[in-house]
Amino acid sequence: MSVEPLILAIDNGTQSTRALLFNSRGELVGKGRAEIEPYRSPEPGWAEQDPAYYWQSIGRACAQLWASTDAAPDAVAGVALTTQRGTVVNLDANGEPLRPAIVWLDQRRACGPVRVPPLWRVLLRASGLSETIQKLGEQAQANWIAENQPEVWARTSHFLLLSGYLNWCLTGRFVDSTGSQVGYLPFNYKHHNWCRPNDLKWQLMAVRRGMLPELVRPGERVGELTPEAAELLGLAPGVPVLAAASDKACEILGSGGLTPDTACMSYGTTATINTTNPQYVEPTRFLPPYPSAVPGCYSGEVMIYRGFWMVSWFKRQFGHREQALAEERGVAPEALFDELVREVPPGSMGLMLQPYWSPGVRQPGPEAKGAIIGFGDVHTRAHIYRAILEGLAYALREGKERLERRNRVPVQRLRVAGGGSQSDEALQLTADIFGLPAERPHTCETSGLGAAINAAVGLGWHADYDSAVAAMTRVGERFDPEPDRQALYDRLYREVYQRMYSRLSPLYHRIRAITGYPE
Repeated sequence: MSVEPLILAIDNGTQSTRALLFNSRGELVGKGRAEIEPYRSPEPGWAEQDPAYYWQSIGRACAQLWASTDAAPDAVAGVALTTQRGTVVNLDANGEPLRPAIVWLDQRRACGPVRVPPLWRVLLRASGLSETIQKLGEQAQANWIAENQPEVWARTSHFLLLSGYLNWCLTGRFVDSTGSQVGYLPFNYKHHNWCRPNDLKWQLMAVRRGMLPELVRPGERVGELTPEAAELLGLAPGVPVLAAASDKACEILGSGGLTPDTACMSYGTTATINTTNPQYVEPTRFLPPYPSAVPGCYSGEVMIYRGFWMVSWFKRQFGHREQALAEERGVAPEALFDELVREVPPGSMGLMLQPYWSPGVRQPGPEAKGAIIGFGDVHTRAHIYRAILEGLAYALREGKERLERRNRVPVQRLRVAGGGSQSDEALQLTADIFGLPAERPHTCETSGLGAAINAAVGLGWHADYDSAVAAMTRVGERFDPEPDRQALYDRLYREVYQRMYSRLSPLYHRIRAITGYPE
């Protein structure tokens, strides 16, 4: 009897690393999970982690996987890796880390002025992009390291995203996927390659071309497992490692998002709405679409930086009762928080929330702050909780409409993934606010599934991405909008929410001028 071949997808997120086994039909055959500490903060605003810690977490996740499944390691035909975006690692000439990884949540900024040639200064000023370019230079981790730790930067031979570092650990090769390049690097988002030598980005960042890895497309071979990596993963040496993409890009692919008429929403730490497009279309003018997990395609994205982080914030600040009750009853805390949502009518009795707990770049701008308006003596913490979910959905609906205008294609359906998508109440109010069906994929492990789809196409299991997605993804549950609620939410969105930012922005500017926050 032949053994069904499997793909091992490694999903290294912000809060856990998961080792996932998928077959050619997209069925999850086995799962191991290792919780990770998202970051350490030796200074206010810093977010760092030992690169080796991420690598060791893969070993812990794989050990749990093989201890909990009947599947045999020799059934694994290929390995695919997807990771959190924007976390960077400095390596020396021998591939050893020189300092802790700077995690994507890090808030430090380089202080030195960005060096822009005179002609570029004129063009940027005319385009209204001078502040954006200045911010880019300040936020580039490479610039901070070069400025504040010059001895480390002088010894840096390889400057990699976390995906590139883990690919090095897996294969012994400095190779990364074009689909993983989301960060402050001189990457050409239109042509999916490193920028040409005369590109302005090389002058804005301290990175040199020789520090960056070779790039391959999703589905192409990165290399093979080294004996050391194979031992850590519990596999045989020589198993091929196939390129996947960043966790968000893989989540879109694992949700079945292949066209601009399907909007894929991620209810994770950062909340996003994305559409996949074979054409290069900037979701916001002068801000590029990210690489898709589908080679040669683009992922237009609108992001709420502190997305379902706000839900975690609420639980920490106001949800002690539900968490204690959940422990007492032996149920998931999320079930009790869904009860809070059901206690409050749609619209939260007039409480409206604008979810800009962190500022933006252009829309919203760097002055933006969060706001809640409409308080009265009837409001309780349950109203605040529902208003958070509604505010996030309003902001993402605004993002959907922006993507529709830019793509010139109306969105017909929503696919919602991420931890927050496991709440039925969140999915129902999403459908009501958007006026569209909200569909939950058949597995909650959509990032891992997307990576497995990349590997399945690369291994030749499926001829192309259309057939792979048709075979490996499907809708689990569907939530249809309820007409009365949809009508209420539509008025609140158009007559109140869409006016909030323009009315409050001048006040945010004054707050910033008076207090210096946000910087």
